Amino acid sequence: MSPARKAIVLLSGGLDSTTVLAIAKAQGFEIHALSFQYGQRHAVEIDAARTIAQAMGVARHIVVPIDLRVFGGSALTSDIAVPKDRGQAEMDAGIPITYVPARNTIFLSFALAFAEVSEAADIFIGVNALDYSGYPDCRPEYVKAFEDMANLAIKAAVEGSLRVRIHTPLIDWTKAQIIRRGLELGVDYGLTTSCYDPTPEGDACGRCDSCQLRAKGFAEAGMADPRLARRASSTFRTPFVEARGAK
Repeated sequence: MSPARKAIVLLSGGLDSTTVLAIAKAQGFEIHALSFQYGQRHAVEIDAARTIAQAMGVARHIVVPIDLRVFGGSALTSDIAVPKDRGQAEMDAGIPITYVPARNTIFLSFALAFAEVSEAADIFIGVNALDYSGYPDCRPEYVKAFEDMANLAIKAAVEGSLRVRIHTPLIDWTKAQIIRRGLELGVDYGLTTSCYDPTPEGDACGRCDSCQLRAKGFAEAGMADPRLARRASSTFRTPFVEARGAK
């Protein structure tokens, strides 16, 4: 039996990226997950990512420490208040302050390096242009441009031994569609976290854009959010040894 193809999956610990991980795994890929501790105020998502990676049996999980707080410019990486209680029209009105400058470009660049070293041609990212249409780095044209650049940038592609593909299976799905597909694949959404401004215990605020989109998705999927049935203080304290450096 030939070895499974490797895929790099960007895993934030949220609903979308966990669903993407499940999709990649269902397609037969050996999963190498990549998460970032980038100074985000919702750092509880890193604990969630560790738990999810362990529960879903990834081959390797790396948590990369970078600090985007040195630039700020976002409610997620500075003292700017996270918007709360916004209606859909307000969310759709423009690029929200929760946009982190160049975040997906930074994350995909790390994933590209990881892919080349791992001899993996496939990178999965959970961007969604429907629910987050205001984020410029969640658009299909951005992803296509990055993929084109990637195949000009790395030694393996220039020499012809590898051609990188960026997979965005959720790009035009509603949150309800994402949840339904994840449930079909056995995703435990109780392990995921989506809140931009959680309590110190990791509980969701229920009022930020991300919390509202998540709640709407579960409502439209016809089920309760399993995350609400778990206590963050006990669920996300699973011991986990991070992989560091090359094997």
